[in-house]
Order: sequence, then C-alpha cells, then structure tokens
Amino acid sequence: MKKHRLAGLLLASLSLLSGMAHAEDQPIPSLAGKRIGITVAGTDHYWDLKAYQGQIDEVKRLGGTPIALDGGRKESQQIAQIQTLIAQKPDAIIETLGTASVLEPWLKKIREAGIPLFTVDTASPSSINVTTSDNFYIGEQLALKLVNDLRGEGNILVFNGFYGVPVVAMRYDQLKAVLKWYPKIKIIQPELRDVIPNTVQDAYAQISQLLNKYPKGSVQAIWAAWDVPQIGATQAVDAAGRNEIKTYAVDGSPDVVSLVKDPKSSAAAVVAQQPYVIGQTAVQNVAKYLAGDRSLPPATYVPSILVTKENAAEAQKTLGQTDGK
Repeated sequence: MKKHRLAGLLLASLSLLSGMAHAEDQPIPSLAGKRIGITVAGTDHYWDLKAYQGQIDEVKRLGGTPIALDGGRKESQQIAQIQTLIAQKPDAIIETLGTASVLEPWLKKIREAGIPLFTVDTASPSSINVTTSDNFYIGEQLALKLVNDLRGEGNILVFNGFYGVPVVAMRYDQLKAVLKWYPKIKIIQPELRDVIPNTVQDAYAQISQLLNKYPKGSVQAIWAAWDVPQIGATQAVDAAGRNEIKTYAVDGSPDVVSLVKDPKSSAAAVVAQQPYVIGQTAVQNVAKYLAGDRSLPPATYVPSILVTKENAAEAQKTLGQTDGK
C-alpha cells in the first residue's frame, strides 16, 4: 500500500510537470531591447545557482540583456546591488531569496522608482509575482512522510537557523502544524541553528556531538528546511552507525537525491524542486508583463517531487539528474 501511495504521488507530480511543459509550448513574448536586472542572495547552493542560471539563460533566449548580480550571501552586498540596479533603471528586476525583513524596504524602493519587481522564493508585498514551489504543500508533505515513518511517535532534531527566509518559515510552520496532531513526536530543545558558509561541516559537527549525548533509541529523525544541512547530518548519522535515525529536508540537490537513493544511507526523503525551471518561469512572467499582460497571479508555482527510497531512481530521471550530478 505504501509503495502504491508513493507511486501515486510521483505520477501526480509527473502529470503537473507534463501540464507545465504544455504551457511552456505557448509563445512567450520577446525581451528584445529589454534590460532585466537579476539579484540573488548567493549562488553557493545548488538551488540558488540553478535558479540564477535559469533566469540569465532565459533572458538571453528571449533576446534581452541580463544585468546579473550575486550577493555572495552578504545582505549588505545584495542591498548595494539593488541600489545599483535601481540607478540603472532596467525594464524590470527579479530578486531571489534573502531575509524578507531586511530586503523589504529596498524592494519597496524598486517599485517606488517605477521599476516592475518580480521575485523568486521571496514573498513580498512589493512583488508583482513570486515564482516558487508550493512551500506550504512541501512542508506538509515532508512532515507527513516523517510522521508516517516514525509511526506517530519519537524524538526529532530540527535545524531552524533561517526562519527569516519566507520559504524556510513556511516549511517550518507546516512541520509544527502537522506535529500538533501527533503529540507523541517531540522536537528536542534547543533547536539547532544551521549556518552559512560551512553548512555541511557545521551540521556534521553538531549532530556528531548530539549523537554522543543522546543514546541509541532516543532520537528517531533529523529535519532541515533545506538539504545542505541534511548532507552533514546524514554523514554524521551514517559514520556513527546510528541507522535508527532518518534525515529529511527540501531542495533536491543531485548529491542529496543520490543519498536518498542509497539503501545504506540514513537520508529518508527530500522534496526536490526544479530551480532552473523556476528561474526560467520568473523571466517568462516578466516578458508577459512587459508585453502588457496584467493577468499574472501573485504567485506562480512550479511542481516539486517528494523523493524517497522507493522512487529515487525514477525521480532522478524526471529531474534530469544522475548520481551526484
């Protein structure tokens, strides 16, 4: 029954992907003669880099000129870049990720300057449209997978270092909403803080230390809102031989999908997104808007796939991934 349910989830995701591919067959307006500003919080993570590349490539494909700036994971640097873009007065700006409370005053300034603003994975009242995955559903889906694997009972370690990033907050809130109805599953306090940079190494160190503190049988799972901490956590669990602990996260970087695929790995599940397609879709929305289309919704959702031991090999094919690539 479990395999049938997972197969059904994958088929549903594949159906969504097929529908989106059909939508992409519709003509997208040209961006010839248009300059599109692109600002991203950083590109050190697979998801961020692929979304950034998708935007740049799609602007060029549609005949436009990308003005692409990488914030290098420094909020002050990204804000300075936004100021630079405003001064250059491009035809539109696309902003990707970052801490919402820090960015919002500057996103508002973009609109005040009369420049159309679009965002990727950044929920903002200043944005005409955000292109993203359905992170409410992602958070719920991952939490329910964890709950079912634990059979409704156990203790979990949770990484919660970037709640100020909207998509992270959505996933975390959905975890808490699901766990409300499973009171026998407890989050071990204090919650862990994932960091940037050196995310993998730090997660490995934190989990290794806690595995020494908590004996076998006292921890059943580790949850993270994105999959780089999951790598370090998985490595620590596997190195300690604590195969009773399973890890869960979001994004679907190729190396993490490979870990989930490995029957010997403690990585139990990752929700895989399509960051390159998300970047492309954001640019297509810009092109439609600049061509006069005012019917865009406030959010455009690109499908994701819950990847598990059972469907990882098939998910790799769907996502265009091979092991670790």
